[in-house]
Amino acid sequence: MSPQEQAETGPQTPVQSVWTRPRAGREQPALSRDQIVAEALRLLDSDGIDALSMRKLGTRLGAGATSLYRHVANKDELIELAIDEIYGEIEIPRSTDPATWRADATGCAQSLRATMLRHPWIASVLGEMGMSYLGPNAMRLAEFLLALFTRAGLPTAEADQAASTLVAYVTGMATSEAAYLNVLARSGHTEQQYVESLWPTAEQAAESYPHLREGYAEQRGKDPRTARDENFQYGLDRVLDGLETRIIH
Repeated sequence: MSPQEQAETGPQTPVQSVWTRPRAGREQPALSRDQIVAEALRLLDSDGIDALSMRKLGTRLGAGATSLYRHVANKDELIELAIDEIYGEIEIPRSTDPATWRADATGCAQSLRATMLRHPWIASVLGEMGMSYLGPNAMRLAEFLLALFTRAGLPTAEADQAASTLVAYVTGMATSEAAYLNVLARSGHTEQQYVESLWPTAEQAAESYPHLREGYAEQRGKDPRTARDENFQYGLDRVLDGLETRIIH
């Protein structure tokens, strides 16, 4: 159907969302949407995204899959709810002082990263889950960042862009790290063991690339978690440096 034909048919049906649909009443005393989401999170954290199914979740809850569908329409909605539950773990600074905007942004960004890394399965679904940004915890984060950059002196439209830039950096870095941690978990080794086993192959592959060889030599023997933390903080500082040029007049 062309845009003109769509316009002639009148307004389109609003997109449905788990965040705006009324909750179903309880079918049995022990079953609620909150309990379903909590158990789904335990399953996701222990076994990963591929292990999640409505049937398996129902078995763990002692209920049929049909009972779960009274609370969530499908597995995608369930993951959307689980993602927002994770976002509820993010620590939001309480300060309202415009002068502390950079420290507050740093604290929030670090907490967002740490939260994502506690649940590395999120790397495979973040950005694909419909309207997860409409969840109350996701909106709490968005509201905080908008208020922070507005108080710091940015107009509303630019504050929104600044918040999006910051979140994009953190989620991009954390998603890559989470994917790496998923691989690490499957290897059965500690991070130090895993990285040490990779060095000979990496160094051999980099023989024709002098800058890479130099970089590898500097990193060899360094604690890999410390290196990840430093790399994240370097990029975060540069993002905030850029935003600071827009805030200081």
